[in-house]
Amino acid sequence: MPQPPNQSPSPRCQARRQQILDAAAACFAREGFHGASVALLSKTAGMSPGHIYHFFENKEAIVAALIERRLERSLEVARQFESAEDIFQAMIERVDLGLNEKTDPSNAALELEILAEAARNPRVAVLVQKADTVRRARFQKLIQRARQARGGDGGSDAAVTEVITALFEGLAARTISHPDLDRDALMPVLRAALQALI
Repeated sequence: MPQPPNQSPSPRCQARRQQILDAAAACFAREGFHGASVALLSKTAGMSPGHIYHFFENKEAIVAALIERRLERSLEVARQFESAEDIFQAMIERVDLGLNEKTDPSNAALELEILAEAARNPRVAVLVQKADTVRRARFQKLIQRARQARGGDGGSDAAVTEVITALFEGLAARTISHPDLDRDALMPVLRAALQALI
């Protein structure tokens, strides 16, 4: 049943919605957006197709919710950095957050599937680009603060943000191309790259 305006969904509704999103993430990563039917989603989620349609109008709405969930996770990481006494040091120490997320095979497959759908579907492209704009602005401010604290001039914060983003997002593609990549060996190299860039 839809919630009245300004009323948060019940914990049960939130849990069911997350259950659908978890199932969709697994199905999209494994079968692709177009290969994962609503019947498969419902079987994976353990609920009827009608129940899924109660929460989401269609598969595109599920993709939109997955993009939003991914954005919220990124913003939570940003909040952790913002509350740190030394933002730069927090970023260096928590390189493992980005490395582990981007090199998780299921997560990498899902990210690349969403980007592939965005390349074909203008409506999904708008959602991906809007989320990227929010994420990029938040991290650019963090990088600006970190660089200023280290005596940088801040003149190229946007470019530095783009390069760091590309560095981490590229790990998803590398994980698919080279599933045996040595994550432990990458950690100090990523830290050194951040130190050089920031």
